[in-house]
Amino acid sequence: MSNLFEKTASLSTPVECFVFDAANEEFPIRPHWHYFAEFIYMLRGTACITAGNKTYRAAAGDLVILPPACVHSITAADGTLPLYSVLKFDLGKFPSISSYSPSPAGIFRYAAEKNMPVYFDPEAAAKIGCPAIFADCVNEMKEFRYGYDVILRSQIYRLIYGIIRSWEDTGLNISDCPPAADKDRSIENITEYIDRRLGENIKVADIAAECHLSYSAFAAKFREYYGTSCKEYIEKMRIYKAEEYLLFTDRDIDEIGQETGFSDSSHFIKSFRKYRGVTPKKFRDARRS
Repeated sequence: MSNLFEKTASLSTPVECFVFDAANEEFPIRPHWHYFAEFIYMLRGTACITAGNKTYRAAAGDLVILPPACVHSITAADGTLPLYSVLKFDLGKFPSISSYSPSPAGIFRYAAEKNMPVYFDPEAAAKIGCPAIFADCVNEMKEFRYGYDVILRSQIYRLIYGIIRSWEDTGLNISDCPPAADKDRSIENITEYIDRRLGENIKVADIAAECHLSYSAFAAKFREYYGTSCKEYIEKMRIYKAEEYLLFTDRDIDEIGQETGFSDSSHFIKSFRKYRGVTPKKFRDARRS
């Protein structure tokens, strides 16, 4: 399956949200997979969305969930090219907001085991709140204003729990979800652990130990699952966090470098230029102007 892996900007941008217009983009979407979940909300036209060994004919108003690590493709179902909104994100970055309940990632894995539906017709999608959720997310990504990340997270939580409640209505018993799925660190949920420690001097060996794996075994599994090394993932996420400080605060470069876990300002500047093509100062000046 590795030859179908899609390496995308989601490793440096935790959430992707956009409107895909098949008339103006490369289409059809060939078979591929990625580590994050993908949610497709149809706006116009009809598409055949294949996920694993199942194909869904999705029309305007329909919602289709593509689980993590699932090979999927999208083609036109009739003569018209589809228009649809897309939300992509790592479920591991959205932990449970309470200590007594399993995480969304754990519930989604459990729901897959119980063959819960991943296709929702317009009535079910509207009940979840898809029209407003997807429109707000696309608008926040486009405007990129202060607090956009908080609003995005709130809308994504609204989508996640709307879907979980819909599954509950069709028979899923959340209390039966194995708690071990959240307590044990694994490749699937290790990104939450990493993201909470970006400002610290975290080491790949320590992260491997959290997954109860040797360094070499963890490194191989992480690359297979995420398409990059763990060290590079950490560096990219630090750059993303630094971008927010540069855009929405007046902190100086040295302080931002320290806050995001870089050993010194020269390392921070070198790493930032590597991924963004400019120094942090030029990035800030250009965006603010």
